[in-house]
Amino acid sequence: MKNKERFFWIILSAFLIVFSMVSFFGPNLIAYQTNSETRAYLDKFEYLFQFLIDNYVDEVPVEDLYEGALKGLFESLDDPYSYYLTADDMEDMNDTTTGKFGGVGLYISKPAPGNTLEDPLDRFVQVVSPIEDTPAYRAGVHAGDYITKIEDESVVDLSIDEVVDRLRGHPGTDVLVSVLRGKDIEFEITLTRAIIEIPTVKEAMLPGNIGYLRIIQFTPFTAERVKEAIKYFDSNSYTSLIIDVRGNPGGLLDSVADIGDFFLSSGPIVSTKSRIRNENEVFRATRRVLVPENLPIAVLIDRGSASAAEILAGALKDTGRGTLIGETSFGKGSVQKVMGFHEGGLKLTIARYYTPADINIDKIGIEPDREVKEKELSDEETESLGRILKENLVSEFIESHPDTNKNAQRSFIRELKQDGIVLEDRIIEKLIRNEYNRNLDIPPVYDLDFDIILQEAVRMITTGEIKG
Repeated sequence: MKNKERFFWIILSAFLIVFSMVSFFGPNLIAYQTNSETRAYLDKFEYLFQFLIDNYVDEVPVEDLYEGALKGLFESLDDPYSYYLTADDMEDMNDTTTGKFGGVGLYISKPAPGNTLEDPLDRFVQVVSPIEDTPAYRAGVHAGDYITKIEDESVVDLSIDEVVDRLRGHPGTDVLVSVLRGKDIEFEITLTRAIIEIPTVKEAMLPGNIGYLRIIQFTPFTAERVKEAIKYFDSNSYTSLIIDVRGNPGGLLDSVADIGDFFLSSGPIVSTKSRIRNENEVFRATRRVLVPENLPIAVLIDRGSASAAEILAGALKDTGRGTLIGETSFGKGSVQKVMGFHEGGLKLTIARYYTPADINIDKIGIEPDREVKEKELSDEETESLGRILKENLVSEFIESHPDTNKNAQRSFIRELKQDGIVLEDRIIEKLIRNEYNRNLDIPPVYDLDFDIILQEAVRMITTGEIKG
């Protein structure tokens, strides 16, 4: 397997403090020869470029025209993952990797302004997933939420880079964000920027000798951490395994291929297909299996599972090695590279990945074998939930009752209902639990009381519905 440093760049938000393994080619890209048709278009462009410089009513800096033209070139691809990076953008990316700036802890996505929109919500910034133990996570931002405004400025006409610029900044400073959840719940939150450190793996033993492995992101260190977790499960005599990649936005291709090797003894794990010959590759299992082939495995996914997380889920599903439980995943099946170009750079989709069954899930996602999700709220319940979020009612309760006393919880729920809140007790209790956990220095690895997807996985393993 080639040891390439290739990112599945679901991380559109350059304000995150992550380690970036970026391939820089430059100052010049490969020298391409142009055919006669391309040359004719370039001649037209050169003429029009000079015409604007000479005839526009105001004098326009040549650099502005050049960078504007390049941005338009990439926007014409109608690909939210491909775009031009100015010199300032490249510098910001470098600042991000050195920890000079802080962020709020979100993976985000947004089509370029002017692109064709299949859904009106695509005008806004979609949260792919919040990063655990970060300001956005603690504030209760969810995968699937939409950011509609930043500091009261609409994001509709902003590019992803401009959104990033507004969200990132010095640690300790605040940014006001307007959030849309579903189609009706709107609320504002103030996020305090911080240096973002991304955990990779958490593990625990569940009742019934079930190993629980949560993979938060695929980094250069994740495979080794997964290996350590499997040793921990072995030492605790595990008889089944739950792999949780919910909210996992992706990461390194090599990392997920290495991890897939721990579960699969033969055949392809993932393949990439490209117009560039050396980007066509098949990552195959190499008999480094660490998990017994007869061990039952459940894989938990949701709409925040993207890119490399979908590779692992797809590989285990296609090979019959794991049963997928939860919601349809995000649907990002493309590979990007970042390249330096003169003073600036570019990020370009150069390949698509395919599961062992030769399926590309881009913009589609992976469907679970067993769909499990929270029930849809009625209009009245949605209004009640929106009110709780807007008025920070649960946050205020936790501040005044940090020990989450059960009697105090019951009194709080009773008061809410007397005040017109119509949510079920279980939903309010889950809001309280989540808010409490977000304020812990070390939040629990799992929650069997309120996590219905995890509950279903445990039930299916215990009853023998999932077999090795």
